[in-house]
Amino acid sequence: MRIEFFVAFALAFFTSLFLTFAVSRFAVRRQIVDLPDGERRFHKQATPTLGGLAVYFSFLAVTLVMLFTGYLTDGNIPLRQLLGILAGGLVLMLGGYLDDRYRLSPVQSVPFPIAASLLVVFSGIQAVSVHNPFSGAVLQLDNILLYGVPLASGLVVFLWTMGMTYTTKILDGMDGLVTGISAIAGIIIFGLSLTPDVQQPQTALLAIIFAGSMLGFLILNFYPARIFLGEGGSTFAGFMLAILAIVSGGKIATAILVMGIPVLDTAWVIMLRLFNRQSPFKGDRRHLHYKLMDVGLSEPQAVLFLYALTGIFGVSALFLQSLGKLIALGILVLVMTAIILGLFVAYKIRQSRNSADGTGKNQT
Repeated sequence: MRIEFFVAFALAFFTSLFLTFAVSRFAVRRQIVDLPDGERRFHKQATPTLGGLAVYFSFLAVTLVMLFTGYLTDGNIPLRQLLGILAGGLVLMLGGYLDDRYRLSPVQSVPFPIAASLLVVFSGIQAVSVHNPFSGAVLQLDNILLYGVPLASGLVVFLWTMGMTYTTKILDGMDGLVTGISAIAGIIIFGLSLTPDVQQPQTALLAIIFAGSMLGFLILNFYPARIFLGEGGSTFAGFMLAILAIVSGGKIATAILVMGIPVLDTAWVIMLRLFNRQSPFKGDRRHLHYKLMDVGLSEPQAVLFLYALTGIFGVSALFLQSLGKLIALGILVLVMTAIILGLFVAYKIRQSRNSADGTGKNQT
């Protein structure tokens, strides 16, 4: 493995760690903090947000270093697309700062992910084709142009980027959860980009820079967190994973497999909210990580359990072809269903035991 990967990872890790301390002090001085509420926010004291600034600017700094030293000049990501990615991330940081500072409503905050996704589309990043895993047929998405942008491809990229951006945003409910899962996903995409059938060292370099930035931040973000990702960080995580999946040869199925548990959890929660005529962006305790706590796991145990699931399905993506990934996705859905049913049964048993204990105490 080439030395620049190790150098880039180390630079991103330590830059992110240093910036995390700096951003934390800045947020505390400006009183940009998250307060505990005892329902969904279990931290003991006011905790600074804005952590996404540390992640993004470490990613930006190391990416520019690699660009100016020539390691990102040749490959599958032209300069225009790279600048589109960096500009999109900057837009998310602006929106994240405003949201953390002024508590924007969902309607007020949504223009920033939309703008970031459109920047990526108009920078030229494309999902060129879709492969049928059963027949091997290829459906081209770059035939119809609108203002020089392939219409079908642009729509797929936009919807995919928005979907992943909001997946990590909605998932961000426990210390280190989004940060760790995103780092694992970045490492998986790094490994995928170096496989013989992909061979994209440029994508691998971006993925390992992203993973290093996330892991440097995780030092202070894991339980008990001393700083949170905030709006900017939680959206940037999904944004980058969406882009890396596309530029690594359109490996959207791989990204879904890596992020399968968070994606399915988010989809399930959104459907429940819509069914109950609630806003899909309204926070609640329906997420899988909260259910794990309801049956007795501690917060770090719940997070580590989800790390393990992400790692298992992510590593499987490195060794499976299209049909194999489709089968693995089916298995993932079954696993998710089994977990939800198991948690429901365990929660009911726990409730009945607590109720029995309470009754017994009252009788005595």
